[in-house]
Amino acid sequence: MPLRDRLLAVFVAALWGGNFLAIHVGLDHFPPLFLAALRFAVIAVPTVLLVPRPQVPLRWLLGYGLGFGTVQFVGLFVAMDIGMPTGLASLVLQASAPFTVLLGALLLGERLSARQAAGIGLAVLGLAAIAVSRAQTAALLPVLLTLFGALGWALGNLSSRLAQAPNPLHLTLWMSVVPPVPLLAMSWATEGPQAGFDALRAAVTPAGVPGLLALAYLVVLATVVGSGIWTVLMGRHPAGVVAPYSLLVPVVGMGLAAAVLGERPTTVELVAGAVIIGGVLLGTPGVRQTVGVRQTVGVTGVTGAVARSTRRWKRIPASPPSTAPTSPTSSTADSRMSPPIVSAAGSRTPPTSAARGVRSTGVPETATSTATATATRTAHSHTATP
Repeated sequence: MPLRDRLLAVFVAALWGGNFLAIHVGLDHFPPLFLAALRFAVIAVPTVLLVPRPQVPLRWLLGYGLGFGTVQFVGLFVAMDIGMPTGLASLVLQASAPFTVLLGALLLGERLSARQAAGIGLAVLGLAAIAVSRAQTAALLPVLLTLFGALGWALGNLSSRLAQAPNPLHLTLWMSVVPPVPLLAMSWATEGPQAGFDALRAAVTPAGVPGLLALAYLVVLATVVGSGIWTVLMGRHPAGVVAPYSLLVPVVGMGLAAAVLGERPTTVELVAGAVIIGGVLLGTPGVRQTVGVRQTVGVTGVTGAVARSTRRWKRIPASPPSTAPTSPTSSTADSRMSPPIVSAAGSRTPPTSAARGVRSTGVPETATSTATATATRTAHSHTATP
C-alpha cells in the first residue's frame, strides 16, 4: 500500500472520528431521529436524480439501508441524545466488526477461525467491562443502545456483502434512499411532527448555524467524501490491508471529545477500550497467504505453458527454403499479398503472426498477457473481509 493511500486511509479515519463530534453538535439543534432522517434525505434526493441504481437484488439494498442506515443511527443518535459520551460512543460502535464476523458465522455459515473467536472474546470482554463501569456510575441504557446500533451496522455489512454490487459506491449512495421514510415515521411518532419543523426554522437563524454546519459535515465530509475515498481504497487493496485503519476512528473520536468537550474517560474505560481495539484487530482477518501462492502458481503456469510450447515448436523442423527460382520482388509481393487464414470460428489470422513470436514461443503475446492478467485478477479477488 503506497504512502499516498496510507495517508488517505488515515484522513478518512480522522473524518469519521470527527463525525461523532458533529453528531454531538447536531443533536443540540435537531431531535435525534429527525436529524438522522435529514442526514439521509439530503443525500437521497441527488442520488435518485443523478446516480444509476445499482444492479443488485432489492432485498439486499433494503437490508443494507435498514441495517446500516436505520437501525444503526436510531441506536447511536438516541444513545448520544440521552447521555452516551461522544468519545465512548465512537469506541463502543466498533463492536460492529466482531458482530459482523459472528453473524456471518451464524447466518451465512461462514467458518470462524480460532483467531477470530479469540478476537470476538476479547472485544466482548472489553464491552462487558465498560457496561459494568457505566452501570455503576451512570445509566446503562445509552451503552445498550449504542450496541444495538453496532448490531444494525453488522447486519448492513452482511447485506452489502450479499448484494455483490459491481459499483460499491453506487450501492452506498442508494442505501441512503431507504432510511428517510422509516426514520421520519419514527420521528413523527415519538418526537412529534412539530419538533422537526421547529428545528428547521431555528436552523436558518444565526443561532442555528452550528447545527447546519454539523449537518453539512455529516452529509458531505463523513458520508460522501469519507465513504467515497474508503470505497476507492477497498477497490485498490485487499480488505485486510485497509480495514485496520478504521481502528483509528475511536482514537480520533475520544481525542476530539477530550480536547473540545472536556470528556475524561475513566481508567477502566481506557483499559477496556484498548482490549476492544485489540480484539477487533485480532478478529479482523488479514490478507490470506494463498493470495501470493495463487498469483505465483498462475504466473508459473503461464511460464510453463510458454516453455512447453517452445520445446514443442523446436521439435518441428523448419521448412526448407524453396529451390524454385523466384525473384526477390515476387517473393516479397507474394508475402505481402498472401491471404489471411480463416479459422472454423470465422476469425481471421494475418499471416504475419509468426513474425510476432508465435513460432518462437508457441504462445501469442496476447494470450500470455491475458493469462497473466487473469492470474493477477484472481489473486486480488481472494481477499478476506471482516
